[in-house]
Amino acid sequence: MKGGKILIRDLTLRDGQQSLFATRMSQEQIDKVLPLYKEGGFYAMEVWGGAVPDSMMRYLKEDPWERLEKISKTIGNASKLTALSRGRNLFGYNPYPDEVIEGFLRNAVESGIQIMRVFDALNDTDNIKSSVQFLKKYGATVDAAVCYTVDPKFSTRTRVKAFLHGKSLPNRIFTDEYFVNCAKQLEVMGADMLTIKDMAGLITPLRTYRLISRLKKELSIPVDFHTHCTPGYGLASALMALLAEVDILDTSILNFAGGPGAPAFEIIQIFCNKLGIETNLNLKAIGDINQKLGEIRKSLSPYDTVSYLPRPFHIATDDIPLEIHNLFDKAIEAAQNKRQDELIDYCHAIEDYFQLPPPDDKIKEAEIPGGMYTNMLSQLKQVKLENLLPRTLELIPEVRLDAGLPPLVTPTSQIIGSQAVNCALDETKGQPMYTTRSIQFVNLVKGIYGKTPYPINPEFRYKITGVREETPYDFRFYKKQPNSVFEEYGGIKLANTEKEELLLELFPNVANDFLKNRAEQIYMAKIHQIEEEKRRKLEAEKAAYEKLSPEEKQQRLLKGLYNYQWTSFQDEEEALGHS
Repeated sequence: MKGGKILIRDLTLRDGQQSLFATRMSQEQIDKVLPLYKEGGFYAMEVWGGAVPDSMMRYLKEDPWERLEKISKTIGNASKLTALSRGRNLFGYNPYPDEVIEGFLRNAVESGIQIMRVFDALNDTDNIKSSVQFLKKYGATVDAAVCYTVDPKFSTRTRVKAFLHGKSLPNRIFTDEYFVNCAKQLEVMGADMLTIKDMAGLITPLRTYRLISRLKKELSIPVDFHTHCTPGYGLASALMALLAEVDILDTSILNFAGGPGAPAFEIIQIFCNKLGIETNLNLKAIGDINQKLGEIRKSLSPYDTVSYLPRPFHIATDDIPLEIHNLFDKAIEAAQNKRQDELIDYCHAIEDYFQLPPPDDKIKEAEIPGGMYTNMLSQLKQVKLENLLPRTLELIPEVRLDAGLPPLVTPTSQIIGSQAVNCALDETKGQPMYTTRSIQFVNLVKGIYGKTPYPINPEFRYKITGVREETPYDFRFYKKQPNSVFEEYGGIKLANTEKEELLLELFPNVANDFLKNRAEQIYMAKIHQIEEEKRRKLEAEKAAYEKLSPEEKQQRLLKGLYNYQWTSFQDEEEALGHS
């Protein structure tokens, strides 16, 4: 491919900081780069959703709605603001009724979101349907995502176990046909664009080219490509997406890119320069953003996933050595000739020059998201049994198959990972698998989260849940979160606006603490205001009294117009108490 244009969606302020720094950017840090972003000219900026609302309240004590509104006010129409939503689950594990989904999406759009990326962890399009309808109702662009995943690789032990029990293991479920069919359903449903969402970075370069090429032929809506660099395919797959003429590409700015994050924009821009692809971006502003992000990254070092910084590089003013230019040329030539292994090696060498993290071979081999891997390791470390990690990894395909082969994306990745840990621990105690099971795993198998890609054995479902038939969530049993009234704070409610009510509904535990603290601050601010008004009144009366003649002072005192303590001012605090 030569020539053409590409739209760039910048992920830095949401996915970038979430992947690399545990979503710890403060509003003050965000504000430092927003004026430059306004000049940058990105097609879109992902700034909200995912872990942002939770982390803001939990760790930063900041209001998520206020952040979105501040970003929207600064950026204006310079770039479209985008966010991420998990379909019927929105942010958490539980499905929500339509009135909650509608309220959240309406407020998100009113606060500045123009494109909402909606996905479902099971690729169950029914879980996305209501979000599509509400977003179109309120005038937002619907970016429907298909979660990319791979077929499980079963161990010999699992295969022998299946053979002995007369069970057949599935061969290929997640084919190109599977993803294309999902995409077609979403287009018919009303999606305005389609994203291949490769949250674990597992899509290989050749698969990327093949899948995007098919989607471009069979869909009439734009196609967006989203991947991560954790296992080492990200940059090479992004280059193949360019060659397949993808419409939109997700990247992060260099200092917030690579490793668990997305491919670096600057590297993609150099590829685009060599391929004659126009991005039509203000590279001076973007280079300046990268420099600011370098300073911010240093202050985020306690949360950084790596111990070193990317190479300082300004895309508008700095050049790269001739030998690195040659690496880019060789990568393009390998990509054009579909030599995948060479392409990946050249891309790794390019990333190494820019001092981006190397591929994580553990994640590549396990074929699971990096966050899922670290969560399982953390669980095992808590019980001092990290030596069980290899067995846990071996159990994941079996647990995943039993649960209907869900894609491994939040929240199903956490559910499957935690259950694999439970099964490994059961084995150490001499207990059958699934003796210990989480409520989330039970709900997944029962059908609470939706329809799984592969049918669950009814007998297994009965063993885990007590029912044989798939049982969707019954919204008649949904209960809104209680909205407490704090009499000690003057009768103020926990949530006093619709946006606060939504925070309480979607993040009950975190929002409860956040909103209670806010109620206390509001009450204390009112008390302080009352005391200040009293103090100003006393000062004014003192000044007026001092201007009186001795006769007028005596006359007013005799009439009881002034408290004696106000005239002496020997104990102002006591005077306040008698006001």
